[in-house]
Amino acid sequence: MSKQPLVSIIMAAKDTAPYIAQCLDSIIAQTYTNWELIAINDHSDDATPEIIADYAKRDARIKLVHSKRRKLIPALKEGYAHCNGPLMNRMDSDDRMPADKLEVMVAEWMKHGKGNVIAGGTEHFCDDGEVGDGFQRYDRWLNHVAKEQLHLQEIYRECVIPSHCWLLHKDDLDAIDAFNPEIYPEDYDLTFRMYRHRLNIIGIDKVLHHWRDRSDRISRTWEVYKDNRYYEMKLRYFLEIDREADRPLVLWGAGRNGKDMAKLLLDRNLTFSWVCDNERKIGHDVYGVIMQATDTIAALENPQIIIVVASPDGQKEIEQELEAYQLKPRVHYWFFN
Repeated sequence: MSKQPLVSIIMAAKDTAPYIAQCLDSIIAQTYTNWELIAINDHSDDATPEIIADYAKRDARIKLVHSKRRKLIPALKEGYAHCNGPLMNRMDSDDRMPADKLEVMVAEWMKHGKGNVIAGGTEHFCDDGEVGDGFQRYDRWLNHVAKEQLHLQEIYRECVIPSHCWLLHKDDLDAIDAFNPEIYPEDYDLTFRMYRHRLNIIGIDKVLHHWRDRSDRISRTWEVYKDNRYYEMKLRYFLEIDREADRPLVLWGAGRNGKDMAKLLLDRNLTFSWVCDNERKIGHDVYGVIMQATDTIAALENPQIIIVVASPDGQKEIEQELEAYQLKPRVHYWFFN
């Protein structure tokens, strides 16, 4: 393959006229120059398509496409059909790229080749005020995951590869069905399909995307993102990829998260032990399952434990307890939030 393979950047755009010039300028400023941008207008009501068209007149690497159907995934499908490069990347039309983003990601991909996904760190920004605490925590967590190569260990907590911060070969993207499943959140579903297909995820300890925080971003306004625990998606992939039916299944956590996960397990007619450290709840019948103390795990042979305790301090204590039982992450237990 050429030392500078063409990178196809897919970018859906809808009503981002106030921001898209900054986004396009950051792409044009890339130190890696062999790219094409497939910018898909998703039925914008503002000047977004006109701005893209103006940039396309000045830079032949930018191509404007109009989506036939509405919403994000149909727009991505439309754009994907126009891609020519062997390497694929995605961009959001209100965000910005660091100048060396593509150069860094392509250089790393070239070391490993097909079968590998390159992922980097992120940093949120906003035009007015400060970035919210939740997004700052997510940035820190994503950057830690990338630095320590923890993608597979942490995949059930939250999406370990943001939609705009990956690079992989088109053959690999085709193998995991690209943008065909119309499932939201689309980036998390895509990440799980990378995991299911056993693609190797390589993290880079560097911020490779500047992510705009704004009040009207779709993760704040679309109903599909309202409950951002995504338990149904997580459980579906866990049962498909990691669950071994001959091992005892354990649910850890008795609060709202535990109850919601228990309902999903019971809906699937799954047998499980339910544990917590709340003495007031131990011994009680909840949904037909008797709550047990966490130390009952020590008597189980080779358990698989789903942990839905949200408190960071509580999670650290749980890890310490499981370590004392000589149980290992991704072998015996998985955090789901």
